[in-house]
Amino acid sequence: MVDKIKLVLSVLLVAAGVAGFYLLADKALVLRILAVIAGVVAGAVLFRTIPVGQQAFSFFGNAVAEAKRVVWPTRKETIQTTMIVFVLVVVIAAFLAVVDAGFSQMIQFVLGRGA
Repeated sequence: MVDKIKLVLSVLLVAAGVAGFYLLADKALVLRILAVIAGVVAGAVLFRTIPVGQQAFSFFGNAVAEAKRVVWPTRKETIQTTMIVFVLVVVIAAFLAVVDAGFSQMIQFVLGRGA
């Protein structure tokens, strides 16, 4: 029960930060942004104290570690792959244009409007 209360409070802290952004409309933008950041940080700190929050933070930590292990393509590989995709799109578009024109001619012939 205590964990549920902490979860609700953490959500309320984030909501309070967002509400502070709008309630401080006449103040400096920096102050409004700081209100949102304070609400999010306070909510995250409280969220981390419950088991669900610990699991969520662990999951995101593992996701970041996994993203660091990814072997990203080089610039040359990215450009080559992009060009292959572009060429295939043009070829398929031309093929579909020919098929469409053929179907159009067939329909015109069937309807008796052909030459």
